[in-house]
Amino acid sequence: MSVHAASGSGRLQNRVILITGAAGGLGSAAAVACAQAGASVILLGRKLRALNKLYETVKAAGPDPMLYPMDLEGATPDDFDQLAQAIEGEFGHLDGLLHCAAEFRSLTPLAHTDPANFARAIHVDLTARWWLTQACLPLLAKSDAGAAVFVLDTPERRGKPEAAGAFWGGYGLAQSAQAALVPMLQAELGAAGPRISGLRPGPMRTGLRATAYQLNVDPEARPAADYAPACVELLAPAASAWRGKIRDLQPAFAAADLA
Repeated sequence: MSVHAASGSGRLQNRVILITGAAGGLGSAAAVACAQAGASVILLGRKLRALNKLYETVKAAGPDPMLYPMDLEGATPDDFDQLAQAIEGEFGHLDGLLHCAAEFRSLTPLAHTDPANFARAIHVDLTARWWLTQACLPLLAKSDAGAAVFVLDTPERRGKPEAAGAFWGGYGLAQSAQAALVPMLQAELGAAGPRISGLRPGPMRTGLRATAYQLNVDPEARPAADYAPACVELLAPAASAWRGKIRDLQPAFAAADLA
């Protein structure tokens, strides 16, 4: 399926999808695309006003969504367990988990990185993602095709290849760790367990990227909505070929005619 194609009406019909960072660039685009594909979407984010605004947009695209305000930075494993219990009480199971929430402050040399900022990035971009996934695994196992999708970045390819991800700090390290987590967790869950996949979008016009690149010197960045169909694809039951794998969309966009 082309990443430029429509999300596909009915691909997620009657399925329950939890999206973190739902009010962000890719999160909001993916939420609308999932609703258009027939899913009941659970919108998780830390800004209630932004979630309320997104609620109306998602409601207009498909089934009524569910709001779940949560700040991943301060959330504990117990908080994630309570979220899983709330989802089970409302829906009985969970079909998909899409990790879009991310934490990145600025491009900074490791030697000069504020310790709190480093720890915050590692926690939000790795630890909190895992804690939430762990809490949701029993619910995903109740689905006929449960899937967890980790949206990843590859900072080392931003700029010169030999840069090795310089200046991306805890955020960059968390991306590498998640890339290792996807096949590791899938190997442990096996072919019959929930499907674990990764998605590396190409450069997106989002608030996170704007902290590292100026828009007028970043012509390769695309609207986040361009990548939303790929989120739907990886969450859909038909995406079994991506079990334990990471789908990288940058080569597809590099080869496409984006004029």
